[in-house]
Parts: sequence; structure tokens; C-alpha cells
Amino acid sequence: MLFLADAPNPLYSAPDWLNSGDTAWQLTSATLVGLMSLPGLAILYGGLVKKKWALNASVMCFYAFAVVLICWSLWGYSMSFGNHWLGIAGQWFLGVPHWSLTPDALIGQAVIPDAAAGLPPLRMPGSAMIYFQFVFAAITPLLIAGSVFGRMNFKAWMIFVPLWSTFVYTVGAFSIWGGGWLSQLGALDYSGGYVIHLAAGVSGFVAAAMVGARSLQDRKDFEPNNLIMAFAGAGILWLGWNGFNGGDPYTSNADAGAAVFNTNLCTATSLLVWLILDMIVTKKPNAVSIINGMIVGLVGITPGAGYVDGFGAIAIGLICGLIAWVSLNRIGNLAFMKKVDDTFGVVHTHGVAGLFGGLMVGLFGNPAMVEYYTHDPKGSVVSASGLLYGGGATQLIHQLEAAAFIIVYNIIGTFVVLKITSFIVPLRASEGDVEGGDLAIHGMDPIPIILTPTNGSRPVETLR
Repeated sequence: MLFLADAPNPLYSAPDWLNSGDTAWQLTSATLVGLMSLPGLAILYGGLVKKKWALNASVMCFYAFAVVLICWSLWGYSMSFGNHWLGIAGQWFLGVPHWSLTPDALIGQAVIPDAAAGLPPLRMPGSAMIYFQFVFAAITPLLIAGSVFGRMNFKAWMIFVPLWSTFVYTVGAFSIWGGGWLSQLGALDYSGGYVIHLAAGVSGFVAAAMVGARSLQDRKDFEPNNLIMAFAGAGILWLGWNGFNGGDPYTSNADAGAAVFNTNLCTATSLLVWLILDMIVTKKPNAVSIINGMIVGLVGITPGAGYVDGFGAIAIGLICGLIAWVSLNRIGNLAFMKKVDDTFGVVHTHGVAGLFGGLMVGLFGNPAMVEYYTHDPKGSVVSASGLLYGGGATQLIHQLEAAAFIIVYNIIGTFVVLKITSFIVPLRASEGDVEGGDLAIHGMDPIPIILTPTNGSRPVETLR
């Protein structure tokens, strides 16, 4: 009898370039990041919003995840990680639009053609890289959604997400990650502090301003409908971030382990900063604030997760935690900031945290912490030399330049995309939809309450 292992079979053999460990870790990381969106953010948002908006918040997440995957597969990935296409004087902003659906793209060796660091082909199939980068592209509009809950027209959301992902997200991704002008300049963003979080914070703030504020009643009363559910979503977000930062060396190496460790260390530090500040100011441990502190730590470490050591991770948690807390609780309450109704303060927890997290790379980047793209020590290596580690101010300046570009481009790009959307459908939901929430928009109540008589006494409310 001939066993399968004894017979050569191309279906069960791997090409020489493929490393099963790298491929397995990349697919695992991608799944962890995907879980951050679904069900992570859907559960987190569904618990944090007012009851009448719980279903709408979750549906917005699921829709965005699905539509970005289609756009990413047909043109988004190549625009972010393909051969350069649009630029000025050799400074490239965008890759060539092309679908990523052919056998060569899916089972051939993953390559980033124009990466400034001269990356060798990666030791995984293209499909692993395409999907890994997709989950990053997908979560970004989900973060923007946190700024416009409670009043954005769902049809406008349906148009906005694919347009924004195509014309705004891809430019930042290619410029920093795909070999574009910012990577050529020397700017670093390990896992998306600028490409994802600063972009989402800025774009969300612009969207909140253009869509308008929630109803007066909702602004006065927007208490979370289920904090236990929100904490479940937050926990998925925290642990999912191990894939968010741990997958970005594109190989299962020592730097991946360091990035995961630093991610958790910084997050714990920031959470404790917010907890302590709240107890000093309000004398109580605020549950929502603990979640915000966690998010700030996750965002703050993202630009430098593999570039800093453990001391740097703690310092980033302290600095970003403090700055973002002041930004949300003090600056956010100033009259000029209150004019824009950013529902969950995304500009603070993601925008401000991402901005300062990126700048911290220019301070705490330790050149001894390197990112290997191959197991060969002579292969392509990226490291950061921060000001506090003898690198001078060069890296800090590059980080400032990258941040300025992301901020300006996202302000302009988001404004244009929303303006185009407004020519097709109103950005704001009708007054009836704003008043009725889930029941008016989706025709159902996700957590209906019925009255149940008890022993002839007055009815009591129970969940169906």
C-alpha cells in the first residue's frame, strides 16, 4: 500500500521560498486583527452607544469590513503596495491600481516591489500578505465610525467607506509602507499609528463636523447601554493587537515577540495612568475611561512597537496616556472643541495618541531593536535611532513631517469624499431616523423589552 507521504505530490509540497512558520504567523496575526473589527469593535461600540443605536453601530462595522475587502482585492492592495504610479519629482504617493485575484497574486511569493528599504520577496504567499494588509485597511473606517454614531445616514456611510478607502487610505499606506515618499524620506510607522490611527482621528473629526451633531437629547443622554458587553469587545481589541503589531515584521522572529510584549506593557501602563488620574480627579474608577486608557496605550505603542525597548514602551504609555487624557478631558471640553460632536472622542484616543506615539519613535527608538524582514542577519533591516539613544533629531523631524502630511491630506481628502457623497445622498440621517434609531433605520430593536405580568401585580420589564 502506498501512503500519501511516500508519493511525491505537488499539492502537498511547498516551494523553496515558502516558510511555514512565517506563513502561519502571518495568517494568525491577520485573524487576530480581523477579530478586533468583528466582533471586537462591533461589540465594543454596541455596548458603549445608547441602546437605540446599538444595532446601527454594529451594522456599520460589518458593512465596512465587507465592502473594504472587495475594494482591497480589486484595486486597494496594489494602490497601497504595488509599483509606483502617481508622484511628483520622484516622490511617489500611490501604486498602480490592479486586482489581486489571480493565481500568481494568491499563491505566488509575496513581494513589495518598490519598498524603499529594498525588501526581498517575503517568505509567504501573496494571499497571506494581501489579507494581512486588508484587515488594517478594514479597521480604519470602523474607527472613523466612532466619530459619527448617532446621526450619520447609513446610505451615506455606504458610499463614504469605499471612496475613503480608495482615495484616502491608500495614499497614506503607500507613502509610508509601500515604498512611497515618506518611507524614502526615512519616516517610520511600525504598524499604523499614522497610517491608521492618526488618519482615523483626523478624518473622524472632519466627518463629525460635516455630518453635524447628534440630537440635543442624545448629546445630553448617551450613557452606555451595556458596559459588560463593551468590556468584552475591549478585551478582544487588546489581545487582538498582538497580531496588529506582532505581524508586522512579516516573519516570526525575535522582533515580533518584542513587539507583542511592548504592546501589552505600554497598554497596561496607559490604562493605569487613566485609572489613577480619574481617581484623583473624580474619586472613582471610571469604567469607560479605563477602556479609553487601554485604547490610548494600544495606539501609542503601534508606531514604535518593534523599534523601542521595554523602557521605551513604559515611557510611551506614560506620555501618551497623560497627553491623551488631558486632550479628551480638558482640551476636548473647551468651547471651540465642543462645537464638533465627535461621539467617542476618536480624535483624542486615536488621533492624539497616534500622533504622539509616532513622535516617540524619534525619541525612544533604540537601534539595538531591529526589524528583520528575513532570518538572514545580512538581509533587509530597519531600525530607529531616537534622540535619547544617540541618533540626534533626524528621526524626530522625519516623524513630524510624516504626521503633518497625514493630517493635511486626511483633512482635505475626507472633506472632498464627504462633499461628493453629499451630492448623492444627505450625510445626515433624517430627523425621524435620528429620533427612532435602530427601529427607524433597520426596522428592529436589537434588545426588545416586553412587559411580563407577575402574580397580578404591576408588570415588570424583561428581555425577550
